[in-house]
Amino acid sequence: MSSASDSGHGSAGLIRIVSRSSPMALAQVERVRTELAALRPGIRTEVVPVTTSGDRWMGDLSKLGGKGAFTKEVDAALLAGEADLAVHCIKDVPADRPLPAGTVFAAYLKRDDIRDAVIHPEGLTLDEMPAGTRIGTSSVRRVAQLAITHPQLECVPMRGNANRRLEKLAAGECDALMLAVSGLERIGRTDRISEILPVDTMCPPIGAGVLGLQCREDDTGTIEAVAGLGDSEVWKEITAERMLLHVLQGHCNSPIAGYAKAERDGRLSLRARVFSPDGKTVLDAHEWAGPLDPATLGTSVAVALLRQGAREVIDTIPH
Repeated sequence: MSSASDSGHGSAGLIRIVSRSSPMALAQVERVRTELAALRPGIRTEVVPVTTSGDRWMGDLSKLGGKGAFTKEVDAALLAGEADLAVHCIKDVPADRPLPAGTVFAAYLKRDDIRDAVIHPEGLTLDEMPAGTRIGTSSVRRVAQLAITHPQLECVPMRGNANRRLEKLAAGECDALMLAVSGLERIGRTDRISEILPVDTMCPPIGAGVLGLQCREDDTGTIEAVAGLGDSEVWKEITAERMLLHVLQGHCNSPIAGYAKAERDGRLSLRARVFSPDGKTVLDAHEWAGPLDPATLGTSVAVALLRQGAREVIDTIPH
């Protein structure tokens, strides 16, 4: 076997994909393998599994340094040349700091559903749930928005992958769950959905529903092999969304939500909201790019939120 540096990607015609070993992560890798096999039939793929500190740790994520807890070991495998490609949920990749030096996103796949779903064993919607119903979620974004729309419901901290959370629901650790529609689609559990929330009720996280393919930046072979899987409209949307987060310097405890939308005629819009954790403060900005490039749109919307006091809202939240 030649070393990774000899031949662009692993041995000739082989791409090693590093993945967390959760069912969700493996499902995401399978999607990439399937799309790559259709696009580049000559290339073989194999999976290099890792367990991340985020997967092992069931406490408060901010104690581990936030969302990077899910990406650190994956990044290390990539940089050490033990793997050639990593598949990330973009919503889990921190944007307040750059990607690890020496790595790039080679492609963003076509976007999945960006909405949130409610799961209740008896199929109740949020409006139908009695006061005091315990919603399992550790997402500050969901907690803040539920405090606005359904203050009578109680949020209880809930970590773990989607399958694990469904087990906790079954065990009675909460009465209902909120999970991403796209995640439930990936693990084949959309049958459990009681209600899908429109984005104006529950604004999605930055990067919702998008998988990004990360490579070493000097590995031109892998970059060229996977670039064709990318979607140019999603590239615009994610560039705007991640620039917004970068300018706001949001961390994993910041209730920041938003999504960009590339229209068929080429126009791009970005809607973003910043909440205080109790939902009492809501800052809102929505702009169209016109001829602006996506990064400038992200910057412009972030500045609009900063003018409304976003810095103070974000900085008063411990992390």
